[in-house]
Amino acid sequence: MTAPSRLDHALVRIRSVLAELALGVGARDLAFEHPDELVRELADAGFGRLRVPVEFGGFDVDLPTLFDLLAEAGQADSNIPQIWRGHFTTVEILRAEIDEDVRQYWLRRVGAGEVFGNAQSEPSAVVAEAVAAGAAVREWGATTTRVRTDENGDRFVSGTKFYSTGARFADHIRAAVADDKGTRGFVVIPARHAGVTHVDDWDGIGQRQTGSGTTLFDDVPVEPHGDIGAFKESLRGLDSFVQIVHLANLTGIARGIVTETVDLVRARTRTSLHALTQTATEDPEVLGVIGLLETRRLTAETLLRLAAQRLEDAHAGGAEADFTRAYLDTSAAQVAVIEAVLDAATRAFDAVGSSAARNSVHLDRHWRNARTLASHNPVVYKPRVIGNFLVNDVAPVPGYYRNRPSVTDAAERSETSR
Repeated sequence: MTAPSRLDHALVRIRSVLAELALGVGARDLAFEHPDELVRELADAGFGRLRVPVEFGGFDVDLPTLFDLLAEAGQADSNIPQIWRGHFTTVEILRAEIDEDVRQYWLRRVGAGEVFGNAQSEPSAVVAEAVAAGAAVREWGATTTRVRTDENGDRFVSGTKFYSTGARFADHIRAAVADDKGTRGFVVIPARHAGVTHVDDWDGIGQRQTGSGTTLFDDVPVEPHGDIGAFKESLRGLDSFVQIVHLANLTGIARGIVTETVDLVRARTRTSLHALTQTATEDPEVLGVIGLLETRRLTAETLLRLAAQRLEDAHAGGAEADFTRAYLDTSAAQVAVIEAVLDAATRAFDAVGSSAARNSVHLDRHWRNARTLASHNPVVYKPRVIGNFLVNDVAPVPGYYRNRPSVTDAAERSETSR
């Protein structure tokens, strides 16, 4: 089937695939079955091209539109936004890539339908072993995955990654690596190379079909134009972006909680001994629960739109202070959205009774998935980060900036060395 060239056509196909994903989401969760074919169908429908500029074959949607569509995907199957998180993060890097040849090369590839996966984090046991052996320094984001250069100048990646979300579904992997000097960066490697082993060992209570397990690299070649995001300027706003993907996913879960709980209440044939009515659809307490679930959904929706617009405005303005503000507002939204969605996922059971605890109802997956998402970028630190800025004017340092030079600094050093 020909790939859609217009956004309206692509959305019809994308929503058709999302509807199919929604039909089997509960059964896949119980069976630990990955949606491999449907993820590929989403790619063929143009899902991965949403943020690619038009000149490279994409639809160039703005951030509020992207995150709203990710919320739609999250309602259908909350594994989907997380599977695609590494892909869309890579596209954001490429949109701001300093090296124009690299930028055009990869945006054309993504515009043609190719998909990126993620491989940044490393197993704590591997890092601890490297630190004990003196091969790595104990620090945040330590990287033991290495890229080596052979006598012909070709480069190869070896190492172990965990939380490698989406990698098993991808054509290419954006891997965090360190060279022989310890300099860290991102390189692109082929996801289906013989030296890549995808281990299906993610055993989380939720988000079970995201492919977030171990990935092993054994002398995997770096692809042409394989160095991306070398400078801070290509990484601006990413700390906010990756969290807003989770907020969109949580918003989708909140939508699903409301929709599914309403359906379950309508299907109930009896109520409790102490109920004031004989039908659940007229029970004041049950209706009150539904109303509360809707307020939690509205909280998530509203804060998602605010965070998305803040980041969109920061990119439009370009000031570093605007990106800081976007991150702080995203962090505040993270606190409130997580509280709202986890509360909704628990309270939904009050509207349905003991039948909601059956595996065949699948209602429990919402809490498990939301709890798993809430554990990423731990929310426990966010109130302190916000408070430190408000009281002491201490701006948080974006994690993606660490060990990354500025293109301005690099240009000045080059000029000085002449």
